[in-house]
Amino acid sequence: MTTTDPDHGASQPVVEMIGIQRSFPGPPEVEAVRDVNLRIMDGEYLSIVGPSGSGKSTLLHLLGLLDRPTAGTYRLDGVDVRSLSERRRSMLRGERIGFVFQAFHLLPYRTVLENVALSMLYRPISRRDRIDRARATLERVGLSHRLNFEPTTLSGGERQRVAIARALAAQPTLLLADEPTGNLDSGNADTVLDVFDKLHAEGLTLAVITHDVDVSYRADRRVRIADGTLTEQWDDVPTPEAAT
Repeated sequence: MTTTDPDHGASQPVVEMIGIQRSFPGPPEVEAVRDVNLRIMDGEYLSIVGPSGSGKSTLLHLLGLLDRPTAGTYRLDGVDVRSLSERRRSMLRGERIGFVFQAFHLLPYRTVLENVALSMLYRPISRRDRIDRARATLERVGLSHRLNFEPTTLSGGERQRVAIARALAAQPTLLLADEPTGNLDSGNADTVLDVFDKLHAEGLTLAVITHDVDVSYRADRRVRIADGTLTEQWDDVPTPEAAT
């Protein structure tokens, strides 16, 4: 059993996984995630790095309350989520977790502002408040000059920043990003990662799942997943700077 549990003083865990397992019936049975112990502290920027087939996507689904573990305990902001009903899990996911994916999933015939505002459509706030919050969130990611543009007119990096703004609009406790630079060239990828750096500096808790070592080194802390097992990031791999 491996534990990724650093000493963060008085900081409180946003995510606490204890003995998490996820298996899928066969034959043969597949153990996609094995005995994972993980804490993500309030305000921490964590990367989870691993190759294709390592269990990254399964772990993301568990972290994001999109799937249930076969065994173990998962607390999100101190709430034990395993015993919650699907309705309560869905509510908690909408209130506490923002998602950023490799694909942008933007509505092509809606403006940038509308794409972000529509993410709050079913929240108990007025249309004016939704628009105001969408404007503020887009300014936060450096897109206040693109409010009335349609996504098809934007660069890939700009579209990903719209997707980040959409995730932030609900004011989540935790931002989960799944291969957020996978569809971007190096310049746009750096711009998106700069946004993550800024959000981290503002105190947001981030977990970025990636296969890219360069992306993983932007985080405070790195863990590795391989064959469903999570460990602290290996120490014998040089930083991108040292490798050049």
